[in-house]
Amino acid sequence: MILPAFGVTVQDFERLRALGCVLVDTTCGSVLNVWKRVDSYARDGYTAVIHGKYFHEETKATSSQVTKYPGGHYLVVRDMGEARVVCRYIEGAGGGAGGGASREQFLARFGHVMSPGFDPDRDLVRVGVANQTTMLSGESLAIAAELRKSMEARYGAAAIGEHFRTFDTICSATQDRQDAVLKLIAEPLDLMIVIGGYNSSNTTHLAAICQQKVTTYHIEDASCIDAEAGSIRFRPVGAKHEEQREGWLPASPVTVGVTAGASTPNNKIGETIERIAASRGASLETILA
Repeated sequence: MILPAFGVTVQDFERLRALGCVLVDTTCGSVLNVWKRVDSYARDGYTAVIHGKYFHEETKATSSQVTKYPGGHYLVVRDMGEARVVCRYIEGAGGGAGGGASREQFLARFGHVMSPGFDPDRDLVRVGVANQTTMLSGESLAIAAELRKSMEARYGAAAIGEHFRTFDTICSATQDRQDAVLKLIAEPLDLMIVIGGYNSSNTTHLAAICQQKVTTYHIEDASCIDAEAGSIRFRPVGAKHEEQREGWLPASPVTVGVTAGASTPNNKIGETIERIAASRGASLETILA
């Protein structure tokens, strides 16, 4: 049984081992670093506040690490909007102060993304921040900063060490691609092609970054481009289904940027570039000449 790069939950690991499976663990080192930090949070009595997608396998695996300790707790926040709800609760101590949610409202909103028995009045007194390794780096850092400010407002700057911990857990491969694509879209481009699985978190984030500056097509691989028909199948940023577009490649001279998710094989990138060239009746050698 091969365990994937984003890991499996503690419960699944134990179940597979109990079945007598021979386990080949390919969990990414960056993910393991997050697990170590979340483990230390739970061991020391801090709630793990995880920036991630609660339904993603990696976030499920990370949050399960706290279950190894009696009284270990976690809370998953999807974005800055949800993080600010948590911040307002911390500052208002559950009294709804400053427009914050009451305890009942908080539990109703986050009940599906928190550990069993979670009590915000008890479990948000000491928090440690972590994140799914493929989230947007800037957003993860901003969420950590917001939570720190709320803890300082509640308990004072002098006591922050007793109430707040954090560290940067973005995967280096994800970070490298986000940095590179920011440099790429700073150049004059007519459109961007982002290659990678539609369910890949780091790939969808690359597409979202690009879409802010330039027309972006997120495709799974070269087969999404029909060079003869001049069409492309892609999934728009934020959508759940593919769309098809005719005449996606303008007839005039065009500058195309290409990037890919961390797990996209190099040959898939090369095949896509060849298919783009073929859409203009050219070969890859001609373009590179």
